[in-house]
Amino acid sequence: MTSDTDPIADLARDLRLNAAAFIVTIYGDVVVPRGGVLWTGTLIDLCARVGINESLVRTAVSRLVAARQLQGERIGRRSYYRLDASARAAFDQAAGLLYGQDVPARGWQVIHAPELSPEEGRRQRLGHMGGAVFIRPDRGQAAPSGALTLHAVDSDDPAGLAQFWDLSALQAGYQEIIERFAPLERSISARTLSDADALMARLLLVHAYRHVLLRDPRLPQAALPSGWSGHDARDLFRRLYLRLTPAAERHIAARCEGEDGALPAQTVASRDRLLEPTI
Repeated sequence: MTSDTDPIADLARDLRLNAAAFIVTIYGDVVVPRGGVLWTGTLIDLCARVGINESLVRTAVSRLVAARQLQGERIGRRSYYRLDASARAAFDQAAGLLYGQDVPARGWQVIHAPELSPEEGRRQRLGHMGGAVFIRPDRGQAAPSGALTLHAVDSDDPAGLAQFWDLSALQAGYQEIIERFAPLERSISARTLSDADALMARLLLVHAYRHVLLRDPRLPQAALPSGWSGHDARDLFRRLYLRLTPAAERHIAARCEGEDGALPAQTVASRDRLLEPTI
């Protein structure tokens, strides 16, 4: 990355952003821990910096409202959108995976789910063992509706269980994150990003990492292939997120507005995301 390039424009172009998905990232990273409400003008400004125009923003917001992820309201001549209550659980789960401590698996769940298709099982990060039988690391998750679950403490061949997931796609996704964001981490030492660019870089980092992480079954170490890039991607995400946050928070406080005016630079919820993992 040379000094005369625009790292934000380069990253946004490489990631080929979908407007609705990027708006979800903005709400999850910036808005939800600061009350959950954002002025439409702020949303349009943030999206414009990564090449998403106002028309695309308004279309995407309408679709998110129809999907019951956002809920709109007007105050005077301004429109605001808040996180819909029905979407809170999904946002909280994603935030826990992104910013929280990992929960070690306590063995395996072998699930008999006659009503679950292989495609839906994959969306739920289950490994498909054949027929109506699925498997996943046991972190105390509730069984899918109508399913019978057997809890297995251990496996004689944990590495062999990895065959039930397509880890090659996840490995490629994590490697792409490293290849795209490691140069940004190095470049920060040689240049100073503006507060606005620090926020956009953090949003793009979260957006790219979330896309891979939410598809990852997070297998125990013994079940992972050698050279697994997920750990290095996680470490890079944490380092760069912490490095970008002070400047990003200055921009949030200066330019991002909710229904009560400027959003705060920090809240208890946003500070919790900066805690270093202890495991």
